[in-house]
Amino acid sequence: MAETALDLTRSEKIARFDTRKSEEERRERLMRLLQRVRARSTGLVAALSAEDKMIQSMPEASPVKWHLAHTTWLLEHLVLVGQCQGYTAFDDSYGYLFDGHQRRGGHHLSADQRGRLSRPSLDEVTRYRDHVNAAVVRLIRQVPGARLDAVERAVTIAVQHELRHQEHMLSDAKHALWSLPQQPALRDAPGGPSGNAMPQRWITQAGGLVEIGHEGPGFAFDDEGPRHRAWQDPYKFAGRLVTCGEYRDFVNDGGYEKPSLWLAEGWALAEREGWRAPLYWQKRHGEWAVFTLAGLRPLADAEPVCHVSFYEAAAFARWAGKRLPTGTEWELFAQDRPVEGNLLQNDRLHPVPASCAEEGPWQMFGDCWEWTVSSYAPYPRFKASHEGFAEWNGRFLSGLMVLRGGSCLTPAELMRPTFRQALAPQMRHCMTGIRLAQDA
Repeated sequence: MAETALDLTRSEKIARFDTRKSEEERRERLMRLLQRVRARSTGLVAALSAEDKMIQSMPEASPVKWHLAHTTWLLEHLVLVGQCQGYTAFDDSYGYLFDGHQRRGGHHLSADQRGRLSRPSLDEVTRYRDHVNAAVVRLIRQVPGARLDAVERAVTIAVQHELRHQEHMLSDAKHALWSLPQQPALRDAPGGPSGNAMPQRWITQAGGLVEIGHEGPGFAFDDEGPRHRAWQDPYKFAGRLVTCGEYRDFVNDGGYEKPSLWLAEGWALAEREGWRAPLYWQKRHGEWAVFTLAGLRPLADAEPVCHVSFYEAAAFARWAGKRLPTGTEWELFAQDRPVEGNLLQNDRLHPVPASCAEEGPWQMFGDCWEWTVSSYAPYPRFKASHEGFAEWNGRFLSGLMVLRGGSCLTPAELMRPTFRQALAPQMRHCMTGIRLAQDA
């Protein structure tokens, strides 16, 4: 016999109503998150022309159009193909074009060939995004409650993936614009003075047996855990990031001419590539200028130095008589701090000086990713995730260096104390900076 409302007690009816209301709220929150992140991706690069969005200025960068299509392809296949029975892919050829890491075997477009894609056009990619967005929203609204958990998990992974690509897309677009003879700006510079940097100060950490890594509620990529114990000797941590003025002193002191400061591989690379300053620094009439997403402007001494490789960061640290921190050392200072700072939502798209009068350390989140001396390796008891189309599993845990803290291009929704960025040590076009450490 069918159950009716009259068969339920008052408390049972209230409980059932609350459950339904909670489920509706989950659906609404998930839709709003999806729509907000997807709209931001297109909004960030709306000022670029269709031709701008096709540029691949180096093999390590991807065209903006490819980022927009790739994030859509993963959303489609993780959520719609994976969770929506009977769904037919928008275009079967898109797996070859936009599956960045050959998750299902077979052939895929080589990363250094992405700039050759005149088809699909930008208009077609936009239609693709609109189609997938609408289909995912329908799925969230209509999926039975018993399957909502699985859909929510799939959408969350896809959204977190797109958040990562928002920063990649802006970094790649910056390099593409810089590579053009005109060096055009993506947007106007934000108003207001940038301020002066706080004097550097050193904060001592006692060390001992500590715990790092993610655990508990909330989303995290699998490489952020498991939480584990580690022994940490006492050390001192710099209160703020290294500034452009401090790095200019290194340049003026012949930092790029002294092989004793450099790791051998870094020195060979710097000589081969002709490095004499960070990427985007340019001499104009005897004075340094720096290219930003707002165009070329005079170098500001108080701002954090950015766009340096691991090799440059390590050479500067040796020149300064210090060292780079380990990933564990960084996380110990960050784990009890709120995720606040000059992140993407601040809309500056460029590092700003550490001018806060509060107790340091400053700039733990935002401004520049901070190189560490930690290799990107699995934590103890790590098990790679094979969930869906995860890009962050164990097969990427080799040959890279760990960075921490996010940058002015990092979405705040992505940032947490346990998040680990990983880059090859020669990379410079990402928003990478320097924080120093020393033994106590």
